[in-house]
Amino acid sequence: MSRPLEDDDDAPEGGLLRVVIGENPPDRLDKALAREVPEEAALSRSRLMKMIAAGDVTRDGVAVTDPKTKVAEGEAYDLAVGRVAEADTLPEDIPLEVIWEDADLIVINKPVGMVVHPAPGSYSGTLVNALLHHCGDTLSGVGGARRPGIVHRIDKDTSGLLVVAKSDRAHHGLAAQFEKHTVNRHYLAVVNGAPSAADPRLRGVRGVSFESGGILRIATHLARHRTDRQRQAVVWNEGRHAVTRVRVLESYGTPEAASLVECWLETGRTHQIRVHMAHAGHGLIGDQTYGGKRRVAAKAVGEAAADLANAFPRQALHAATLGFIHPVTGEELQFEAPLPEDMGVLVAALRGAGT
Repeated sequence: MSRPLEDDDDAPEGGLLRVVIGENPPDRLDKALAREVPEEAALSRSRLMKMIAAGDVTRDGVAVTDPKTKVAEGEAYDLAVGRVAEADTLPEDIPLEVIWEDADLIVINKPVGMVVHPAPGSYSGTLVNALLHHCGDTLSGVGGARRPGIVHRIDKDTSGLLVVAKSDRAHHGLAAQFEKHTVNRHYLAVVNGAPSAADPRLRGVRGVSFESGGILRIATHLARHRTDRQRQAVVWNEGRHAVTRVRVLESYGTPEAASLVECWLETGRTHQIRVHMAHAGHGLIGDQTYGGKRRVAAKAVGEAAADLANAFPRQALHAATLGFIHPVTGEELQFEAPLPEDMGVLVAALRGAGT
């Protein structure tokens, strides 16, 4: 297993990526590496095969050039990850909703559908393309050519607040706060059902507990899914520690078929909220990856609201609050972004169903 990346981690850009083979590996090297490499490395199996053929994959310092090589659990392979030649990132005049900007950093309210940084299949139209146009050459270079200034990210189909570094000193200062988990990040999500301390089922879910005030606490480890490298999974004896807290703000329907919840992160792992809410049995509405087959019942909220919820085209998740210490001035900063239009319409429809 390679080290799963946090939401705020950077993928390797030129240099070595060490990959350790996990349990029950596929029967050949290329398949095993495709399963284990971090999602953020953006290394497809075809690219891995080219790297193997080029001698860019080594074990104990010796190049392994046959993609059919048998692998064993615990073996470590070093991948020489070079910069992708075709990924010259160009400035693009894309409108940005700027919440705050000074000489050292910029806070953006990212819209739904925008990828944060270039990757295979998304070399244009990204937040980085827009920032290069907006900021010129003032972005921090710490993230490399493909990720200048990027210290954390949110998924393409998640909306909300991001901070980007414009100076190297700001980049290092912000990265340290993310590493120490001192950044205040609260998300709003619309989920199936309504988590409740009175639910005996939840009391029996491993890693789930309730704190005073009815706060749901979900504590597990998260790691790459064994068979689907695009997914994360709850694990217990490997991966990285992850803690999410959840408060129900509003619930909808009789019986409760959906709810608006506030989630905040003690840690920041890839897809953490989405995986944790699914683990608790309250997957995000619209989440095609983790949401499962659960549907909002028309009998509970009415046909119109149920149709809207069940056809919602993306995970109903919004990064609503972002707070941190300005890495240069020391000022305490906190920003809020209201629900985007699509989630606002969804919440209004569910809320109206109860009147």
